[in-house]
This record gives sequence, structure tokens and C-alpha cells, in this order.
Amino acid sequence: MIYKIKWAISGLFMFFFCKSIKYPGYFAFPLFSKGLNRVSIGRYVRIFPNFRIETHFDGVINIGDNVSIAQNVHITSGGEVNIGAGTVITANSFITSIDHDYKVVGLDMAKQDFLICNTSIGNNCFIGMGVAIQAGTILGDHVIVGANSVVRGCFPSYCVIAGIPAKIIKRYDPKDSLWKKTDTFGNII
Repeated sequence: MIYKIKWAISGLFMFFFCKSIKYPGYFAFPLFSKGLNRVSIGRYVRIFPNFRIETHFDGVINIGDNVSIAQNVHITSGGEVNIGAGTVITANSFITSIDHDYKVVGLDMAKQDFLICNTSIGNNCFIGMGVAIQAGTILGDHVIVGANSVVRGCFPSYCVIAGIPAKIIKRYDPKDSLWKKTDTFGNII
């Protein structure tokens, strides 16, 4: 219980740095941040230790209500990253709206241009451990992402995705109220 009080106090401290933050909620330190003045955080957000959050250029990050972010998660934005309400992001995951260009041969990678493409995670999603969500990804509501998946692209609501690259492996069938396996194109089998 004492650690939650400590985390709540740290959340009050973060109030002075974020664009907006609603209470209650809590942060655990250590925390690495850059550009918190462009980060909005909803109510009941729980952020565990070793969280890294960065905005670059005009990037913004919007975190909805009742989001849980586990330890060692890194979120970086050069455009817009939106995380919907009720989403759970488990440990060692990465979410970004920035890619590095690589097309100029002979130019150091650190000097290559940035490619910015907005990223959005819907409401009530579950991001498994070790997931990388790349720039331009759009997840609908209630999308379940399997552990260690690499995600890029648009995925509809009510599906389970997994793999490298992530593909739809199950979808919710509202007729039968069941989660059913899909073919490689996401069609229910």
C-alpha cells in the first residue's frame, strides 16, 4: 500500500510537466522523459517503473483513462500516438510513430531523415510482453496482440494478432459470441 501512496505523490509531481494529467493515477520512478509538455494522460492511468516516454518535433502522446503500462515500456512520437481507454500494455514493449529512413547509402544512420506516421491503439486492447508497434499502425478496439509480435498496419476491432510480422489469427464472431480462428487473410474459417 505504501508504494501506491509514493506513486500517487509522484503523479502529483508529474502534473507540473505534462500537457494534461487527470487524477487519480500513479507513476513509478525511475522514468525517462522528453517533451512531457506534449503528453496528455487520463484518469486511473498506472505507469510502472522504467517507463520511457518521448516526444520529438511536434509529436504528441495521448493516453486514455484506465490504461496500465507495465515496466520497461518505451513510447516515442514525432507525430501522434493515441492509446485508447482500458488498454493494457505489458512489459518490455515499444510503441512509436517514428521510423528512420535508410535510403541514402553512405550517410550515417543517425543523420538519415525521420519518417513520421501516426499510430493509434483502440480502446480495451491488450499488448503482450515484448511487442513492437511500429509507426503508422492502427489497432481497432479490443485487439489482443500476442507476445513478441512486430506490428505494422491496420487491424480491425475484435481480433487477435500475433507473429513477426503480426497477422490476424482469431476474430470475434458476434453471431455465435465466440472467438474463431481465421485464415491468413483474417477471414473466419
